[in-house]
Amino acid sequence: MSKQERATRTRCALIRSAAAVFERHGYVQARLALISSGAGVSTGALHFHFENKAAVAAAVAAEASRSLRAVSCRIRRRKSTALQALTDTSHALADLLRRDAVTRAGFRLSCDGDRIAEPDLRAEWQSFVRELLDEAADEGALVDGVSRKDMAAAIVAATTGFEVLGRRDPEWLSPYSLTGFWQLMLPRLAVPEALALLNPAGADAAGAGPGMGLLAESVCGASQYSEPEPTARF
Repeated sequence: MSKQERATRTRCALIRSAAAVFERHGYVQARLALISSGAGVSTGALHFHFENKAAVAAAVAAEASRSLRAVSCRIRRRKSTALQALTDTSHALADLLRRDAVTRAGFRLSCDGDRIAEPDLRAEWQSFVRELLDEAADEGALVDGVSRKDMAAAIVAATTGFEVLGRRDPEWLSPYSLTGFWQLMLPRLAVPEALALLNPAGADAAGAGPGMGLLAESVCGASQYSEPEPTARF
């Protein structure tokens, strides 16, 4: 293995370890010693890759952002309608949040009052929702009089609310929960002709989960990392 490959693996291990620590303890209580030990490296090795804890948090958020962008790009390549793409992406995002600690940590850091991480995952998701609603309007798929601003706010509030609630109860991020939400929302968004073609369970409902295979496209991907026991030295 080359020196560059080892460095890449170490950096990814540190990002995955940091995600687990940030998810459990939040930004302020996260310790660099715990992050480095979880990755199986020294704190000196951590500082070789990251200047400080803020830089580690930014790397976690950036990796989560890459996963979210990979989700949206993969779904957009299907050339489905904008409303179906929006529905599918919300299912894929929920799948990522269920399975990937980096994505979960990225969203938590985005709303942590003690550390507003950049990029802001919630702001990116809001922008994506608004963009697809604008496309749906161009397609003539939205009912007359619908306020795209209000609908975007409702969709973002509900889906990010699922993320927060899902921290304690994973059922909030289940396909069942997302499908129920879209069964309520889509009839208020789509004209009858468009609604008849939409699947609130997502286009992947009959096959693999929406996010399956996605994390392989991410630099650091999914991990079986588990945080070290609290008795580990800080």
